[in-house]
Order: sequence, then C-alpha cells, then structure tokens
Amino acid sequence: MNQPLAYVHPGAKIAKNVVIDPFTTIHNNVIIGEGTWIGSNVTIMEGARIGKNCNIFPGAVISATPQDLKYKDEDTTVEIGNNVTIRECVTINRGTTDRMKTVIGDNCLIMAYCHIAHDCVVGNNCIFSNNSTLAGHITIGDYVVLAGMTAVHQFCSIGNHAFVTGGSLVRKDVPPFVKAAREPLSYVGINSVGLRRRGFSTDKIREIQDIYRILYQKNYNNTQAAEIIEAEMEATPERDEILQFIKDSQRGIMKGYFKSN
Repeated sequence: MNQPLAYVHPGAKIAKNVVIDPFTTIHNNVIIGEGTWIGSNVTIMEGARIGKNCNIFPGAVISATPQDLKYKDEDTTVEIGNNVTIRECVTINRGTTDRMKTVIGDNCLIMAYCHIAHDCVVGNNCIFSNNSTLAGHITIGDYVVLAGMTAVHQFCSIGNHAFVTGGSLVRKDVPPFVKAAREPLSYVGINSVGLRRRGFSTDKIREIQDIYRILYQKNYNNTQAAEIIEAEMEATPERDEILQFIKDSQRGIMKGYFKSN
C-alpha cells in the first residue's frame, strides 16, 4: 500500500496487503481488510468499515455524510462485507440516527453509478446493475438482483431471491422469490431461473409458484390470501418466509399481476 500519490490519514487502519492506487484519499476512522484493492481517485470517508478481498473501482465515494437534512454529524458508519465489488462512481452514504449504519453484505456486485443512501441494509450475494438507486432506510434480502436504472423508494423492503427488471420504480415492498416488472410494479412470476441456479428443486419451485398463485391470481386481498396459504399449504421455510414478509410489510406489498409471454 506504499503509494506516494495517495493520501491515507494516519488514523486509518489498513491491512498490510491492501493495494491503493494513485490519487485516492482515505480519511480518519476507516478500517480496510486484507486483500482489498482500491483504484485511483476513490474517496473513502470517516466511518467506513470495508472487509477482505474487496475491489473498489475509480471514482467511488464510500461513507460520505448522508444527504439528509436531519443528519447532524453523528458518529455513524458504512459497513461493507467481504468479497464485494464496487464499480466506477458508486456512492454509498453512511447511516443516520435511525440505524446508525449503512450495511452491504458479503459477495455483492454494485455496478457503476449506483447509489446506496443512508441506513440501507443490503444482504449477501446481491447484484445491483448500473444506475440502480436506493433511497434511505431500505432493506434488501440475500441474492436480490436489481437490473439497470431501478429506483427504490425509501423504507421499502425487497425479499430474498427477488429479481426486479430494469427501469423499474419500486414504491411497495417486493416479496421473496418473485420477478417484478412493469409500471406500476407488478408480479410477473417467480424468479425460477435464479432459484434453479441456487439449487432449488423443481418441486420447491412449484410450491412457491402455488403460493403466489393464491396471493396474486385468485382475486383475494392480502389478508385473505395469507389465511388461505397458511391453512392450505404445507408449512415449509419458504412458505413461512413469504407469510412473515407479508405480515412485516410496512409499506404494503406490490399488488399487480401481469401475465408475461
């Protein structure tokens, strides 16, 4: 990391084998784990906690103060896991007093020009394509894919293994295992391709499909559908995860159904 053209604050804690390219600035109160590479013209500000074997590409700004008028210089953080790739010009803001931190899990790929605002919590193995934007206080599960130009409203949640198509506006919560598309955002089926890649059996995929047929294709309201699912569908981790997501939803889940070709 001996890079004379970069500035590293003496108070930063950086593992010995971190590589820092020229013209990068690393502020005080920063921790960076082993094996991480930081490209040129990156700015890592106070409160950043970056794990092992991450790759941060030129122009990224990590742990800048929140774009929130309520923020009063509280001591908050950005916590980034291991094996995370952050591409060019990504911005990730640190938390406010709501959660005190913004979190990115392990093995995520955040593509160029994405923005992750204050107090977001992103799970493991997520992929955010170019220009995807998260407003504040958003919760994203594991294995979530946001295609390019997706914008997510503040306080929304997106469940595990969900796939949101490009250019989507996410105003309501997106349940686990589904594909979401169209405008307004609607259910277009389950994320069967992603589930197969992650080892879900054909029977398990059919079970999830049957649950969502009740929820989205039978003209029940959410309360009625949840009662029927709980009464008629065998108790499994996936069934219970879907029911719990519906129960916990603060903004309400997306409602539309569109039959894709």
